[in-house]
This record gives sequence, C-alpha cells and structure tokens, in this order.
Amino acid sequence: MSVLVIDWSVVGIKAGQFILSFSILVILHELGHFLPARWFKCRVEKFFLFFNPWFSLWKKKIGETEYGIGWVPFGGYVKIAGMIDESMDKEQLKNEPEPYEFRAKPAWQRLIIMLGGVTVNILLAIVIFVGIMYTWGEKYIPAQNLKYGVYVDSLGKKIGMQDGDKIIAVAGKPVEKIGTVGSMIILNQATNITIDRNGKDTLLNIPPGFIEQLNKNKLGGFTYVRIPLIVDTVLPGTIIKSNQPIRKGDRVIAIQHMPISYNNQAFNLLKDIKNQDSIHYTFLRNNTDTIEATILNNTTSKTKSGIGFQAPDEVLGIVQIKYTFLQAIPVGIEKCYSTLINYVSNLKLLFTSKEVKVNDSLGSVISIGGIFPGVWDWQSFWTLTAIFSIILAFMNVLPIPALDGGHALFTLVEMISGRKPSDKFMEYAQMVGMILLLSLMAYALGLDFLRIFNH
Repeated sequence: MSVLVIDWSVVGIKAGQFILSFSILVILHELGHFLPARWFKCRVEKFFLFFNPWFSLWKKKIGETEYGIGWVPFGGYVKIAGMIDESMDKEQLKNEPEPYEFRAKPAWQRLIIMLGGVTVNILLAIVIFVGIMYTWGEKYIPAQNLKYGVYVDSLGKKIGMQDGDKIIAVAGKPVEKIGTVGSMIILNQATNITIDRNGKDTLLNIPPGFIEQLNKNKLGGFTYVRIPLIVDTVLPGTIIKSNQPIRKGDRVIAIQHMPISYNNQAFNLLKDIKNQDSIHYTFLRNNTDTIEATILNNTTSKTKSGIGFQAPDEVLGIVQIKYTFLQAIPVGIEKCYSTLINYVSNLKLLFTSKEVKVNDSLGSVISIGGIFPGVWDWQSFWTLTAIFSIILAFMNVLPIPALDGGHALFTLVEMISGRKPSDKFMEYAQMVGMILLLSLMAYALGLDFLRIFNH
C-alpha cells in the first residue's frame, strides 16, 4: 500500500478524535486512583497522561505532585509513594514504610485506591450513555422497513443469498434493527439465517469458515442496504447540461443510458466510468416526468461538485425515541450493562469459537483509532468513548499482575488470609505482568502493521 493513496485529512480527524477520547479516559481513570489516594493521606508523586520514558512533553510540580504529559500514547499513570507500579521504583522499598506510603495503609484503603480507576470508568460510561440518550435519543431503521431488501456481496453469495433478499432472523432470533445482522451471526455463532425472498421464508445454512471470514472482514463483504438513488442535494460546483434543473426527490433510473433501479447497480456502473469527462443520468420525477442530464467532471472548481443522494434512513424511514432526563437514566444504565455483556461475550468467543481468531480480532491503538468516523461527529465520538470506557474498566479489573485487578486480587487474598504478600513477591509479579502486557501490545501493533501493508 502506498502512503500516497491515504487521505491524510481523514487520518487527522480520526487521530484527533482518538487522542481526545483516549485522553479523557486515561485522565479520569488515573483521577480515580489519585483522589482516594489523597483522601487516605497517601503521597502522590506523579500524575501523567501518557508514558514518559527518558523525557516528557510537559511537566510541572504543584505541591508534592508532579503533573505532566508523556510522549508514548499508550496510557497514563499516577505514581503513589510506597506502591510497586509500572515505574518499577525499587529504591522506595529499601526503607521501612512511611505513614504517607501506600504500603503503610490498611488493606481496605489500598483496595479502594486500586479499584478507583475502574469505578470511575464505569461511572463515566453511565454518565455518557445517559447524556447521549437525553441529547440524541435512539434512532434506527427497523428491519421491517427494508422494503427493497439487500444487495449481496461475496460472502452473502457463498450462502446462497440473492439481491432483494431480506434477512428476518439469525439462528431463529428475529432481526429488529438494520445493521445488526453481522454481529448477531458472530455473537450467536449462528449456523443458519432466515430470509424473506419474494414473500416466502427460506432457511439458509451458514457453512464452516463463513464466520471466520466475516470477523476477518470486520463484518464487511456480506450484505448491504439496497435503496433507489434519490437526489438530496446538487453541490454548488456541479456543471450540468440538462433540459430541466435537477431537484430534490428526483430518482435515478439510468446511467449512461443503462437502466438501473438501485444503488448497487449504480455503484457498479460508476466504478467502470469514474474517469470519464462526463456522466449522463436519466431521472424520474413524480413517477411521470423524465429528465435527461449530463454531469461534467469539474476539475477546476474549488467548491465541491456532484450530486448528493438520500441516505438509507431518509429513504426507508426511521424510528426515533426521545427521552427526558429522568427516562434517560435507566436507559443509559441498561446501555452500559448491555455493552459490557456484549464485549464479554465477544471476548469469550476467542477461547470457545473455532472461527473467531485472535489474529483477526486483536488490534492496537491503530485499529482503535480507525474505528472513529472520518468526519467529526459528536454522537459517534461520545458513543465510542463510552464503549472504550467500559472496555478499559473490564480489562483493568482482570486479575493480571501489573493491572488494577492483579493488585486488587493480592489485596483481597491478604484481607482473607491475614497475610500480606512480600514486597519482593509484588515486585516480581509486577515485572511478569509488565512483560505480558508489553508483549501483547507489541503483538497487537505488529498485527496492525501487517494488515496495513497487506491491504
């Protein structure tokens, strides 16, 4: 893949959203450790966004705490005196514990400090989801509105689907919303789907290898919404030769005098003629009048040119639910819970499914950044931030040394047994955990680079 074909403006927008989202999550997570540490009179020596080996982009000492921004965007940390953490500061352990040190505090206080970050991430996700429900509500296209069916890509053809089919159930479970079929197939490890073809229900079996490829394609290459092409806007820089002006609501019925009915037919035609100087369209207006128009390829205009067509939600219709603030609270909590359950279920598939492979599912910050849209959309931004907050909470609570969950587990064992693990044990456990986490991060980064160069 050549770097010349990358749209760097889109990359910049995605990167900006990722950095802002990641910074919010890291700062608030670390604040979840910082605040209880200060409440329990622990000395907090450092509070950093991102890691800072060798040097920092910015730092300033206020009171006994040094605040700063590192240059390695893989997380952040608070350094609490007397705690064995990612700094691997062994010097502090040579002396007897001081009253202000983490290791001098009762086990229950240390447990609260360790679980503070996870708690904040869960609360943050709930607050964001409540805010989303209150501000934007819910909007989706019901499955029954898919009156033109789908158009089928390579994976859909493998299981016998045809253009115009409507998927009405996955593994016997009814499809309620458009855009959920692919994830339903993977999550349920479905062996069949039910389609409506010309008014008749038909069961199609899903062969071995299908789910693996669907997951590898990030749900792509299966089916897409089929709709007629209906004019929404004509951009200012568009040069048109036509017997009548093109208006909103006009429907494309031919391109280059080749009859078309749906978007997939148009895509296939336009793909073959995209470099031509002009493209001839035939539109139908009010189901009666025919308008012929030639759109010239305007390479000199500084303003955007072309025809904008209506999106699927405009053509098919949507269900939109608005919530009051009080109504948004339980809905936001339920969204947080269902997101966590779905994430855990997907994670479980890595260990239980023969078709969901680690190499296809694991990704680094490159994959995560790529999930953000190529235009700045606050609803998408906050939705993804809430999802990542839940993921961050779950991953941190895992009982792995070097993670919050590992420290919490050792503390719980201490509280139950009455025996505190030695500093030397904690040091080695932290070291093993750090090696595991860094190896996993390096592996995920390597997978992303392979995907980029093999694209």
